[in-house]
Amino acid sequence: MDKQDSHHNQALLPNQCGSSHSQTIDAPLPLVWSIIRQFDNPQAHKQFIKSCTMRAGDGGTAGSIREVTVSSGLPGSSSMERLDKLDDDKHVMNFSIVGGDHKLANYSSITTLHKEDEEEEKGGSEKTVVTQSYVVDVPAGSSKEDTCLFADTIVGCNLRSLAKVTEKMAENSVHQEVLVRQMYC
Repeated sequence: MDKQDSHHNQALLPNQCGSSHSQTIDAPLPLVWSIIRQFDNPQAHKQFIKSCTMRAGDGGTAGSIREVTVSSGLPGSSSMERLDKLDDDKHVMNFSIVGGDHKLANYSSITTLHKEDEEEEKGGSEKTVVTQSYVVDVPAGSSKEDTCLFADTIVGCNLRSLAKVTEKMAENSVHQEVLVRQMYC
């Protein structure tokens, strides 16, 4: 069994759909986790979020509630989300949508991170595998396929955006390291 599989086995009710997506990122796990774990700053890597306001908690503990404002052009304009779990040791984050003016009722998402072992063994750069799974109610008048297609599109875009942001940060970090070595060696 994969290191992260146990977290992504969410049971589906008959009126729900769900999916799981993985993204391999060319950046070290601590860097990727430092961005993912920012429940109070999802716009750091989620391109569809304009702003985030904490309504309860500090964003680093279970039970914290955030209100996010989403970009125009998407169905709905805001979402209330609760942090259900944030495990810095196991690199697991779980949040649920608890309100808002959209159709993603009872949405629950689990995100896990682990190092990609293959590249490290080959002497390559450190890579991180991010897996995000979700379950969500299918709204009246919609099909499971349409609901999953919408959620899959958002999740996929967010994972690609996370990769772009963290890979750029990792690249800049390497360049800074080289410059420092050149200056002092």
